Amino acid sequence: MDTKELLKKVRKIEIKTRRLSNHIFGGEYHSTFKGRGMTFSEVRQYQYGDDIRAIDWNVTARYNEPYIKVFEEERELTMMLVVDISGSEFFGTSDQFKKDTVTEIAATLAFSAIQNNDKVGLILFSDQIELYIPPKKGKSHVLRIIRELIEFQPKSKQTNISEALKFLSNIMKKKAIVFMLSDFMDDDYERTLKIAGNKHDVTGIRVYDKHDEEIPNLGMVPMVDAETGKTHLVNTGSSSVRRQYKANALKLSDYFETTFKKSGSGTISTRVDESYVKKLLGYFKRKG
Repeated sequence: MDTKELLKKVRKIEIKTRRLSNHIFGGEYHSTFKGRGMTFSEVRQYQYGDDIRAIDWNVTARYNEPYIKVFEEERELTMMLVVDISGSEFFGTSDQFKKDTVTEIAATLAFSAIQNNDKVGLILFSDQIELYIPPKKGKSHVLRIIRELIEFQPKSKQTNISEALKFLSNIMKKKAIVFMLSDFMDDDYERTLKIAGNKHDVTGIRVYDKHDEEIPNLGMVPMVDAETGKTHLVNTGSSSVRRQYKANALKLSDYFETTFKKSGSGTISTRVDESYVKKLLGYFKRKG
């Protein structure tokens, strides 16, 4: 992709996602995450109207009257975008690839963060860490993130979610708001997600295509595995083949939902032909 075409693409995504973050997500992001980055300040006596969830029961028991913990809001938060750029992200049977939807969502979240004066960082991964951009503030930094999301060419086409989570836990020493964007066609990441979830505020955003979950009856067709590059002849006319395909897809999506829930992390699932705007807004409102 030449520079002119790249800049045109970046500008197009900037216009669309910045408008969303300014008019829709900025306020929702602020109310959802501001106040979650809190540091302990002091203990004081309970006053009428205080949140009873803030009661310090140890101090209350010691003095035989209610005391609450007082927290101060941290001035700024850090958002990390952890984005899957493996081969399966370049699949799509609707208007765009999963990768395009992932880029738009990531850009919207990034603009929402800088609007609230927070830092944004990026981790691109396949079955290895492909690129790490440390968190920074500012529009030019977000535009660089968008450029990388559009044009970065991964060394590998395979996926290892556990590897990305391990890197995140090692590199981010302070608590961060983490959005992991992938189709989550992987498993065996329960342990590393639990470690990351204990330290950070993690949300998994699963972006998928309708044909990730079921294949139409087209008879014998050659299918290319996006992550290995191998071509297989598949009999889509076979009901058992279609059932097995669907069962495997449902197994992975169920693993995603269950594993994130068990780790205390949030989940969003959006199909490329659905409105991710509604999904994100609904999630922010529930979480806020």
